[in-house]
Amino acid sequence: MDKFPEFTLENQNGVTVSNEDLKGKTVIYFYPKDNTPGCTTQACDLRDNMDFLNDLGVTVYGVSGDSKKKHQNFIEKQGLNFDLLVDEDFKLAESLDVYRMKKVFGKESKGIVRTTFVVDENSNILKRYDNVKAKEHMDSLKEFLQEV
Repeated sequence: MDKFPEFTLENQNGVTVSNEDLKGKTVIYFYPKDNTPGCTTQACDLRDNMDFLNDLGVTVYGVSGDSKKKHQNFIEKQGLNFDLLVDEDFKLAESLDVYRMKKVFGKESKGIVRTTFVVDENSNILKRYDNVKAKEHMDSLKEFLQEV
């Protein structure tokens, strides 16, 4: 079983989050940018399913290269009920191979490819979702989390 790499990142309020904060099951999802259509859809789906996730003892963290200020703004604007972590240098994203060349509207550039990890308290990766489709993601995530 693959291990989630050691990490220490700040959340939107400057509070440090690391592997030691992983309790039970944790959903750590990487997304390109705050306040963009796909990222907003995905974040709001997670927000709207938080009771379900909490009942299963699941914690959620979103990760992008945006600043604390942008994260605070996104959380406030969308009423998000989970922390967003700041990976401005993309070190964690790169270590998981989710920061790479991609095509957006026909233009190639480097960025975060939408990816989700389900991790246990020992940093074991229970499931990895690559090239996540924002609209369909919650259904497959719910199905998996009910099984483990």
